[in-house]
Amino acid sequence: MSYQALYRVWRPRTFEDVVGQTHITRTLQNAIEQDKFSHAYLFSGPRGTGKTSAAKIFAQTINCEHAPVKEPCNECAACRGIQDGSVSDVIEIDAASNTSVDDIRDIRDKVKYAPSTVPYKVYIIDEVHMISVNAFNALLKTLEEPPKHVVFILATTEPHKIPLTIISRCQRFDFKPISNQSIVGRMQTIMQAENIQVTDEALESVALAAEGGMRDALSILDQAISYSKEQVTLEDVLAVTGGVSQIVLHKVVSAMEENNVQDVLVALDEMIRTGKDPGKFVQDLIYFMRDLLLYRSSASLADMLERAVADDSFKQLSERVTNQWIQRSIIELNQCQQEMKWSNSPKVFIEIALLTITNYGQEHAVEVGNHATSASESEVVLQLQSKMQQMEKDIMTLKENPPASNTPIKQTPTERRRPNTRSSKNSYKIPYDRIRDTLGRAEKSELKNVHAHWANFLSKLKTTNAPAHATIQDSKPAAASNDTLIVAFKYEIHCSLFLDHREMAESLLGGMDKQRTIIPIPEEAWNEVRNDYIQNQDKPKEESEDQQSNPVVDEARKLFGDDLLEIHD
Repeated sequence: MSYQALYRVWRPRTFEDVVGQTHITRTLQNAIEQDKFSHAYLFSGPRGTGKTSAAKIFAQTINCEHAPVKEPCNECAACRGIQDGSVSDVIEIDAASNTSVDDIRDIRDKVKYAPSTVPYKVYIIDEVHMISVNAFNALLKTLEEPPKHVVFILATTEPHKIPLTIISRCQRFDFKPISNQSIVGRMQTIMQAENIQVTDEALESVALAAEGGMRDALSILDQAISYSKEQVTLEDVLAVTGGVSQIVLHKVVSAMEENNVQDVLVALDEMIRTGKDPGKFVQDLIYFMRDLLLYRSSASLADMLERAVADDSFKQLSERVTNQWIQRSIIELNQCQQEMKWSNSPKVFIEIALLTITNYGQEHAVEVGNHATSASESEVVLQLQSKMQQMEKDIMTLKENPPASNTPIKQTPTERRRPNTRSSKNSYKIPYDRIRDTLGRAEKSELKNVHAHWANFLSKLKTTNAPAHATIQDSKPAAASNDTLIVAFKYEIHCSLFLDHREMAESLLGGMDKQRTIIPIPEEAWNEVRNDYIQNQDKPKEESEDQQSNPVVDEARKLFGDDLLEIHD
């Protein structure tokens, strides 16, 4: 078979060709050039990131005929022999197939022999974590004090499975996943050399599907080249990888944001029927949501988008959604991704996740409406509080500095002190008749019932009608009968403002205890009315009966009312 896969043809032959691992290649180059390299190395990292390739390049560089150099020449007999595997002094061992103690003992017995064709004998043990515990123990002494002509390079994808006694005897280098930009740049170089036409969108999709592995990226690209005709396009890559295009992702996200359940489920069903991988769809959707979140955070992060292209439709979608909605959607999709691993019906979990996210959109719409309402109510409350504070200051100023009068008012000894019922244009008119009537029918048990529900009433009133709560929050129930409640307010202005919300407050309080009519009264006036009522209760019963039985007094009371009536002996 003459054809070779791209990842084999374009396997790195120099440290410069190792993509995305500059922190490792530079360290190794400097150590080789200064002749200060170690006897044992541990290369760890994800698959396809260049661990074994770097190990072979290291073996070539220290055995190159022009050593010490930073890069192998790839022309001398030693370099060419190591590349084609004809040099017996560079031994590559697959630990997955050689896990026993006997295999390690064989290495231990042969390591003492000097190399035959090159200066250093190099053992490259791949997937070293597969070696058994006893085999590791057999390797310890040799790894700690090997002969001067021997170098061990251990490579693994799971370093946590290697005993600490082995790790402590090696210089450890952690290979990191290769960035998408580095993978795309390397593939562009290869495609130009191979004279193959590939779109940038296709290369970006390949890099995303490779998940940081250069070997995986070249394998996917090789497969897409075989699938395509004249030019490798994004559709070719998506067909090979089972991915979903941005158009479909945009359609699904828009439908979820618009609460269009039908379009969401129809789009999902079409993807499943066309053979798309459900797991790949969820992964692509998570990345698309992530790109939306990044772009909403800052438009300057457009270069960091991994799954989406910041076109006009993407920008419009980013303006419609919110960060909170995107974050909740990503969490839901991630949970769906975890549950799909243990299910034989992944489509069901995807449908549940998409419907849940769609409901998030409905909740978001309600929250936006509530936020607008609460914002307007908050403005009203702030205005009312500002006005009340100003009025309270004016009242306190008048109390501290009463207006001077040149003609003081003289009161006769027989004149009774009573509340002033006449009010100014902007003041609150106190209904003294109704208050006295309520006091005559008031009961302590009724007032206790009101006090028992008062705190809950204020709390519920605050969430239902914030302006009403602002007027009544400093008040307290003063007296209560079966159908009436007297509430004492701190200032007269509060009584006037409360009248605008009295019906709603009465309805809310009635739902907790019983329906009562609320009568507001300023605290100062309430104290006077209460004292007068108590004094009247203490008068001799005969005097009260005489006054009540006096026909003249009764007739005057009918004509003028108690508020304007004064009785003199």
